[in-house]
Amino acid sequence: MSQPQVIDAAQARERAGAAAAALQRRGLVAGDRVVLLVRGSGDYLGVVMGALASGIVPVPLDPALTPAERTPLLDDADPALVVDSAEALHALVSAGGHPTWEMSDVPRARPMHYTSGTTGRPKGVYSGLLDDRAARSLLADERDFWQIDANDRHIVASPLHHSAPLRFSVTTLLSGGSVVLPGPFDAARWSAAVEEHRPTSAFVVPAHLSRLLEAGMPVTDSFRLLAHAGAACPDSVKRRTLTAFPPQTVWEFYGSTEGQFTACPGEEWLTRPGTVGRARPGRRLRVADDGRLWCSVPDFARFSYWRDPQRTEAAWDGDAFTVGDLGRIDDDGFVYLDGRRDDLVISGGVNVYPAEVESALSELSGVREAAVFGVPDQRWGQRVCAAVIGDVTETALVDWAAQRLAPAKRPKSYVLVDDLPRTTTGKVRRLDIAALVGLGATQESR
Repeated sequence: MSQPQVIDAAQARERAGAAAAALQRRGLVAGDRVVLLVRGSGDYLGVVMGALASGIVPVPLDPALTPAERTPLLDDADPALVVDSAEALHALVSAGGHPTWEMSDVPRARPMHYTSGTTGRPKGVYSGLLDDRAARSLLADERDFWQIDANDRHIVASPLHHSAPLRFSVTTLLSGGSVVLPGPFDAARWSAAVEEHRPTSAFVVPAHLSRLLEAGMPVTDSFRLLAHAGAACPDSVKRRTLTAFPPQTVWEFYGSTEGQFTACPGEEWLTRPGTVGRARPGRRLRVADDGRLWCSVPDFARFSYWRDPQRTEAAWDGDAFTVGDLGRIDDDGFVYLDGRRDDLVISGGVNVYPAEVESALSELSGVREAAVFGVPDQRWGQRVCAAVIGDVTETALVDWAAQRLAPAKRPKSYVLVDDLPRTTTGKVRRLDIAALVGLGATQESR
């Protein structure tokens, strides 16, 4: 079992300075993008911090993306540099030197993460360059709410190319704390790292909690914050977690790549099971007539969709934005989600958009139509499934998906059908498919 990496604030600052100098020598300037197509590491965090301090925007992408998935994202991001190997990443933080321009002590931008929409075409969430006031306010918004300081040691569970684990890690290092990187998530390895390094904080998704409960939660009193988000947490998993850890240390929050909405400590959840909490400071929430949640945010938390003014305009109404999620708010301000966007499948905390998967499957000879949907799963929250019309075998579909889709997006179950349920206008009734093909009951993936 490989040993966890541990990076402290001093090491992170040193690597960030070296990375900023290396990026400058390569000709990058403020506003440029640098794509990171590598696994998370201490070097990864150093490059992200050095870029952000220089006004250069990191674009974290899943290194497991296939060439077919990767190419359109690279074309859209138009990066000045692509880092696609651990060796290239390490070269940026080990070449030495100092940047000739002044680095900020706070990030001058947000990383540009890509998130898909109902069309299946991913879009970059872009903050632009921040002035000093906005940059400091953005850092303080996260640091102060979670009370992150130099005494914190944060342990990572999810890949750093996702927004939440990267945000918690960078905020901890900028606050003077340290970060533990155990590697790709494995319940035994992660638990061993907890027992050895006694972290004070962690961010996990419900799938992590489920695996840890199965394996036996690590016994430690070191955590002051165990935050979870990324998918709906099953009631049984939530209650078992609140038994394993003091309720005041377990926080659920609701947010998206675009921004943060709510947070809920365990004690409040126990009095209102199912809630995702109330609006975070500086936010106001409302529900529109169509059931969508809208969140008003401070000016420093605004974003646009990279080079997509139409989608940007559709997402904003004054100082409020929506990502299309449906919910309700009770008289005390507690938010309850009635469901994610109809076509969104959240598997292990990863957003999977059916349109993207359907597009890939439809390119296989013999497939006339494919409809992708989620079914409940005890381990992953939801499992990606596909109903397919055509002259094709399940083996061919599995092999085709393996070549064109990242692991999280590949359907775990295929059902060959003669037709699909449709509305009177011919639109596929995606939410009805699971029950019609006999996949509606909660199952457990192995």
